[in-house]
This record gives sequence, C-alpha cells and structure tokens, in this order.
Amino acid sequence: MITYQSVKELVELADAQDKRIADIVIAQQVTEQHASVDELYQHMADTFHVMQESVEWGLQPGHRSPSGLSGGDALKLLAALNEGETIGGTILGMAIVRALAVTEVNATMGRIVAAPTAGSCGILPAAILTVMETKGIPEHEAIMALFTAGGIGVVIAKQATISGAQGGCQAECGSAAAMAAAAIVEMVHGTPQQASHACAFALKNVLGLVCDPVAGLVEVPCIKRNAMGVANAFVAADMALAGIESAIPADEVIKTMGSIGMQMPASLRETSEGGLAATPTGKRLAKKLVNP
Repeated sequence: MITYQSVKELVELADAQDKRIADIVIAQQVTEQHASVDELYQHMADTFHVMQESVEWGLQPGHRSPSGLSGGDALKLLAALNEGETIGGTILGMAIVRALAVTEVNATMGRIVAAPTAGSCGILPAAILTVMETKGIPEHEAIMALFTAGGIGVVIAKQATISGAQGGCQAECGSAAAMAAAAIVEMVHGTPQQASHACAFALKNVLGLVCDPVAGLVEVPCIKRNAMGVANAFVAADMALAGIESAIPADEVIKTMGSIGMQMPASLRETSEGGLAATPTGKRLAKKLVNP
C-alpha cells in the first residue's frame, strides 16, 4: 500500500519507482478510494473539463456579480493583451486572464472547481490550461498534472490548512499557487524534486498573506489575488526548472504556513473585520450592499 504524509515522501516514492508524483498519487487513491485507475482518471478528466468550461463562460461578455463588485475584468485584460498593451508577455497574460475569468464565474455563482477552495479557484486551471495551450501539451498530461496538484494539496491540508478562516489567504491562494507550480513543473517533464522546490517557492512567496474579503464576499481582493497567485506559480516553476533550489524544504514551509496562520488575529482570517475590509472604502461598500 502506498501512503504519504509529506512532500518529501511523495518525492522519495516517485524517485524510487522512477515515476511522477502524479503516478504515486493515483496509486494511493486506488487503495484509498477502492476505485480503478480508469475510474479515477475519468473523474479527474471530468474535473478538468469543468475547469475549461469555467474559463470559457468567464470570458463571455455581460456577466457581473450580484454585488456589482466584479465582472468584466478578464475581458478587459484579454482585450489589452490582444492589442499589445500589456508588458508581461502572452503566456503570463493569458494565465492571468484565465485566473480572473474563473474567479469572476465564482462570484456570479457559476460552476467552478474548488482548487483547493472557491476563493482560490482560478489559479490552478489558469496555470494548467495556459501551459497546455502554449506548450502544445496533450490533454492527457494536463489531466495527470491535476493529480500532482492534488497530492500537494492533500499534504498541505494534512500538515497545515487550506482554509482562509484558519490560515488566511496564504492557505488558499498560497496553497493553490504551490499546487499549480508543482503541477506545471511535471507537465514540462521536470523532476519530482523540482516540483517540490516549486511548491516551496510558491508558498514561501506569500507567507503571512491575510484573508480580508470586503463585505464578506469572495470578490475584493480575492479575484485579483488569484491573478497574483498564477503569476506566483509561474515564477516558482521557472526557478525550479532552472535548477534553483529552495533553502527551506517544502514540508517545513508548509508547516510554517500553518504556524503563521494560527498566529494571525481572527480579524485577518476571513471575518472581514480587518485588512482591506476595514478600510473606509471597504466599510462603505459593505454598508452599501446591506442598505442599497
């Protein structure tokens, strides 16, 4: 029976069997879920297709959230990208477009995949779909990368938390970026150890990030933090693929994130009592939504 409790164990199992992290995760799930490889793969393929649909729906015009706080920004960035008005390049630009699109779908009560949460739902699909498209990677490899991401997410949930209410936004957008970074490293045939370093980089980059949703809604600043999160995933993956190593192992970074989350005051953990939610504008917007 294959079991793992840490990123280190995932990497060691993958290296020992000359396999990817994705393969180790599937083997473990076969035992835990009492399902066949084909059944697990089909379920993940269905998940992947929901991610694609979320992006497509999010890039349709005319959608705004019930609060009026969000909607249409993904299309604005796409137009600027198509007109050559952005500076980050096509790959990063399209990844940010997709991250915004999916989170705008979430804000309009549309169908998304919590990856690992609804508040961070844009990061993983944006990274996976953009790398698949720009690098000409088969859909099968993109689906397999979701198993890689899932394995990292399971470890983070076990060792720390993926909940903004427990750990702040570092636990949501940070975890999503770590999952995405490891996944896209494997998509382009990086090693399990490189995936581990990418995970560590992405999570280190946002340690201490608070969860302070204006009016208690997953819109401001959550949607823009998804855009930041996918950029973070690309930065982390590029460094790892270049052979740069994290001085602090991924598992220690994960545990540190959990510890930092426990030290955060409740006002900075999804209660909307601090941070941007407590600014004059944040309070005004919240009051306006209560008494339009």
